[in-house]
Amino acid sequence: MAIVPTSNTTLLSLIKRPIFWAVFICALVHVSGAIGMVFFNRQAFLELTAVNLLLMFTLLYWIEERITAPLVYSFVVIFITGVVTEIIGVNTGLLFGAYVYGDFFGPKFLGVPLVIGINWFCIVYCSFVVVAKWMNTCRHSFFLIPLLSSLLATAFDWVMEPAAVALNFWTWEGGHIPFLNYASWFGLTFLLVCVMRFLKTPASNQFAIFLLLIQAFFFIFLRISL
Repeated sequence: MAIVPTSNTTLLSLIKRPIFWAVFICALVHVSGAIGMVFFNRQAFLELTAVNLLLMFTLLYWIEERITAPLVYSFVVIFITGVVTEIIGVNTGLLFGAYVYGDFFGPKFLGVPLVIGINWFCIVYCSFVVVAKWMNTCRHSFFLIPLLSSLLATAFDWVMEPAAVALNFWTWEGGHIPFLNYASWFGLTFLLVCVMRFLKTPASNQFAIFLLLIQAFFFIFLRISL
Protein backbone atom coordinates (compact mmCIF):
# COMPACT_ATOMS: atom_id res chain seq x y z
CA MET A 1 0.00 0.00 0.00
CA ALA A 2 1.40 3.38 -0.98
CA ILE A 3 2.16 5.79 1.84
CA VAL A 4 0.88 9.28 1.26
CA PRO A 5 3.46 11.79 2.54
CA THR A 6 2.14 14.03 5.31
CA SER A 7 3.06 17.63 5.99
CA ASN A 8 5.21 16.43 8.91
CA THR A 9 7.23 14.05 6.76
CA THR A 10 7.62 16.72 4.09
CA LEU A 11 8.86 19.24 6.66
CA LEU A 12 11.21 16.67 8.16
CA SER A 13 12.73 15.88 4.77
CA LEU A 14 13.09 19.61 4.10
CA ILE A 15 14.96 20.44 7.30
CA LYS A 16 17.35 17.57 6.65
CA ARG A 17 18.58 19.30 3.49
CA PRO A 18 21.62 21.61 3.74
CA ILE A 19 19.97 24.15 1.41
CA PHE A 20 17.22 24.70 4.00
CA TRP A 21 19.73 25.61 6.69
CA ALA A 22 21.81 27.74 4.33
CA VAL A 23 18.75 29.83 3.39
CA PHE A 24 17.58 29.95 7.00
CA ILE A 25 20.96 31.18 8.27
CA CYS A 26 21.26 33.69 5.45
CA ALA A 27 17.77 35.09 6.06
CA LEU A 28 18.26 35.18 9.83
CA VAL A 29 21.57 37.03 9.56
CA HIS A 30 20.28 39.63 7.11
CA VAL A 31 16.93 40.22 8.84
CA SER A 32 18.70 40.57 12.19
CA GLY A 33 21.30 42.88 10.67
CA ALA A 34 18.73 45.09 8.94
CA ILE A 35 16.58 45.45 12.05
CA GLY A 36 19.62 45.93 14.28
CA MET A 37 21.14 48.66 12.11
CA VAL A 38 17.88 50.57 11.70
CA PHE A 39 16.36 50.27 15.18
CA PHE A 40 19.13 49.34 17.60
CA ASN A 41 22.95 49.60 17.69
CA ARG A 42 24.05 50.30 14.11
CA GLN A 43 27.75 50.43 14.94
CA ALA A 44 27.76 47.01 16.60
CA PHE A 45 26.13 45.36 13.57
CA LEU A 46 28.36 47.20 11.10
CA GLU A 47 31.42 45.79 12.85
CA LEU A 48 30.23 42.33 11.76
CA THR A 49 30.17 43.19 8.03
CA ALA A 50 33.32 41.24 7.15
CA VAL A 51 32.12 38.24 9.19
CA ASN A 52 28.82 38.34 7.28
CA LEU A 53 30.58 38.31 3.90
CA LEU A 54 32.77 35.38 4.91
CA LEU A 55 29.77 33.49 6.28
CA MET A 56 27.81 33.92 3.03
CA PHE A 57 30.82 32.72 1.04
CA THR A 58 31.09 29.70 3.35
CA LEU A 59 27.42 28.86 2.79
CA LEU A 60 27.94 29.05 -0.98
CA TYR A 61 30.89 26.67 -0.64
CA TRP A 62 28.86 24.34 1.60
CA ILE A 63 25.97 24.04 -0.85
CA GLU A 64 28.14 23.61 -3.95
CA GLU A 65 27.62 20.07 -5.24
CA ARG A 66 31.26 19.57 -6.14
CA ILE A 67 34.27 21.87 -5.98
CA THR A 68 35.65 21.59 -9.51
CA ALA A 69 38.80 23.05 -11.03
CA PRO A 70 36.83 25.52 -13.21
CA LEU A 71 35.04 26.83 -10.11
CA VAL A 72 38.33 27.30 -8.25
CA TYR A 73 39.91 29.03 -11.26
CA SER A 74 36.86 31.29 -11.55
CA PHE A 75 37.12 32.24 -7.89
CA VAL A 76 40.81 33.09 -8.24
CA VAL A 77 40.23 35.17 -11.38
CA ILE A 78 37.28 37.08 -9.89
CA PHE A 79 38.98 37.63 -6.52
CA ILE A 80 42.19 38.98 -8.08
CA THR A 81 40.32 41.08 -10.64
CA GLY A 82 38.12 42.55 -7.93
CA VAL A 83 40.96 43.47 -5.60
CA VAL A 84 43.25 44.81 -8.36
CA THR A 85 40.57 46.94 -10.01
CA GLU A 86 39.47 48.28 -6.62
CA ILE A 87 43.10 49.20 -5.83
CA ILE A 88 43.29 51.08 -9.14
CA GLY A 89 39.95 52.72 -8.44
CA VAL A 90 40.70 53.82 -4.89
CA ASN A 91 44.16 55.14 -5.67
CA THR A 92 43.54 56.78 -9.06
CA GLY A 93 39.82 57.53 -9.38
CA LEU A 94 39.82 55.60 -12.65
CA LEU A 95 37.40 52.77 -13.50
CA PHE A 96 34.72 53.58 -10.91
CA GLY A 97 35.21 57.21 -9.89
CA ALA A 98 36.81 58.74 -6.80
CA TYR A 99 35.95 56.90 -3.57
CA VAL A 100 37.44 55.54 -0.36
CA TYR A 101 36.54 52.55 1.81
CA GLY A 102 35.38 52.80 5.40
CA ASP A 103 36.66 50.63 8.23
CA PHE A 104 34.01 47.89 8.40
CA PHE A 105 35.58 45.32 6.07
CA GLY A 106 38.68 44.35 7.98
CA PRO A 107 42.33 44.45 6.85
CA LYS A 108 43.18 46.57 3.81
CA PHE A 109 45.87 46.42 1.16
CA LEU A 110 46.61 49.72 -0.58
CA GLY A 111 43.32 51.10 0.69
CA VAL A 112 41.18 48.11 -0.36
CA PRO A 113 39.78 45.53 2.10
CA LEU A 114 40.89 42.07 1.02
CA VAL A 115 37.44 40.65 1.81
CA ILE A 116 36.05 42.77 -1.02
CA GLY A 117 37.37 40.12 -3.42
CA ILE A 118 35.02 37.66 -1.71
CA ASN A 119 32.16 40.09 -2.23
CA TRP A 120 33.01 40.38 -5.93
CA PHE A 121 32.91 36.61 -6.31
CA CYS A 122 29.57 36.26 -4.53
CA ILE A 123 27.89 38.92 -6.68
CA VAL A 124 29.36 37.83 -10.03
CA TYR A 125 29.00 34.11 -9.41
CA CYS A 126 25.44 34.36 -8.06
CA SER A 127 24.38 36.55 -11.00
CA PHE A 128 25.86 33.99 -13.39
CA VAL A 129 24.11 31.06 -11.67
CA VAL A 130 20.74 32.83 -11.53
CA VAL A 131 20.82 33.66 -15.24
CA ALA A 132 22.10 30.22 -16.28
CA LYS A 133 19.40 28.47 -14.23
CA TRP A 134 16.71 30.80 -15.55
CA MET A 135 17.74 30.00 -19.11
CA ASN A 136 17.86 26.33 -18.07
CA THR A 137 21.01 25.63 -20.05
CA CYS A 138 24.36 27.13 -20.94
CA ARG A 139 24.10 26.12 -24.61
CA HIS A 140 22.95 29.52 -25.82
CA SER A 141 24.96 32.13 -27.65
CA PHE A 142 28.28 32.41 -25.79
CA PHE A 143 27.75 36.10 -24.97
CA LEU A 144 24.06 36.00 -24.00
CA ILE A 145 24.57 34.71 -20.46
CA PRO A 146 27.43 37.19 -19.76
CA LEU A 147 25.22 40.01 -21.06
CA LEU A 148 22.25 39.11 -18.85
CA SER A 149 24.49 38.36 -15.87
CA SER A 150 26.10 41.79 -16.24
CA LEU A 151 22.69 43.47 -16.28
CA LEU A 152 21.66 41.57 -13.15
CA ALA A 153 24.90 42.33 -11.27
CA THR A 154 24.70 46.01 -12.23
CA ALA A 155 21.06 46.18 -11.11
CA PHE A 156 22.10 44.64 -7.79
CA ASP A 157 24.87 47.22 -7.45
CA TRP A 158 22.36 50.00 -8.19
CA VAL A 159 20.16 48.72 -5.35
CA MET A 160 23.11 48.33 -2.99
CA GLU A 161 25.05 51.56 -3.57
CA PRO A 162 22.87 54.16 -1.76
CA ALA A 163 22.51 51.93 1.31
CA ALA A 164 26.23 51.12 1.34
CA VAL A 165 27.08 54.83 1.17
CA ALA A 166 24.60 55.62 3.97
CA LEU A 167 26.29 52.97 6.12
CA ASN A 168 29.76 54.39 5.33
CA PHE A 169 30.93 51.18 3.70
CA TRP A 170 32.58 53.53 1.21
CA THR A 171 32.35 57.24 0.40
CA TRP A 172 32.18 58.87 -3.03
CA GLU A 173 33.90 62.17 -3.72
CA GLY A 174 31.26 64.88 -3.88
CA GLY A 175 28.67 62.55 -2.35
CA HIS A 176 27.34 61.38 -5.74
CA ILE A 177 27.55 57.87 -7.17
CA PRO A 178 29.00 58.31 -10.68
CA PHE A 179 27.58 56.60 -13.76
CA LEU A 180 31.12 55.35 -14.40
CA ASN A 181 30.75 53.02 -11.42
CA TYR A 182 27.79 51.22 -12.99
CA ALA A 183 29.36 51.18 -16.44
CA SER A 184 32.53 49.58 -15.07
CA TRP A 185 30.54 47.05 -13.06
CA PHE A 186 28.69 46.05 -16.21
CA GLY A 187 31.84 45.77 -18.32
CA LEU A 188 33.92 43.91 -15.75
CA THR A 189 31.11 41.49 -14.91
CA PHE A 190 30.63 40.80 -18.62
CA LEU A 191 34.32 39.94 -19.03
CA LEU A 192 34.41 37.81 -15.87
CA VAL A 193 31.34 35.80 -16.84
CA CYS A 194 32.88 35.29 -20.29
CA VAL A 195 35.87 33.79 -18.50
CA MET A 196 33.55 31.58 -16.45
CA ARG A 197 31.83 30.43 -19.64
CA PHE A 198 35.19 29.71 -21.26
CA LEU A 199 36.26 27.69 -18.20
CA LYS A 200 32.91 25.84 -18.24
CA THR A 201 32.20 26.83 -14.64
CA PRO A 202 29.21 24.88 -13.29
CA ALA A 203 26.02 26.82 -12.50
CA SER A 204 24.40 24.31 -10.16
CA ASN A 205 24.55 26.05 -6.77
CA GLN A 206 21.03 26.05 -5.31
CA PHE A 207 21.87 28.70 -2.73
CA ALA A 208 23.02 31.37 -5.20
CA ILE A 209 19.57 32.69 -6.13
CA PHE A 210 18.50 32.85 -2.46
CA LEU A 211 21.66 34.71 -1.48
CA LEU A 212 21.22 37.30 -4.22
CA LEU A 213 17.51 37.78 -3.44
CA ILE A 214 17.97 38.05 0.32
CA GLN A 215 20.81 40.52 -0.04
CA ALA A 216 18.78 42.57 -2.54
CA PHE A 217 15.84 42.80 -0.13
CA PHE A 218 18.29 43.61 2.67
CA PHE A 219 19.67 46.62 0.78
CA ILE A 220 16.23 47.71 -0.43
CA PHE A 221 15.02 47.80 3.18
CA LEU A 222 18.09 49.77 4.27
CA ARG A 223 17.80 52.09 1.28
CA ILE A 224 14.22 52.94 2.30
CA SER A 225 14.85 53.08 6.05
CA LEU A 226 18.14 54.95 6.42
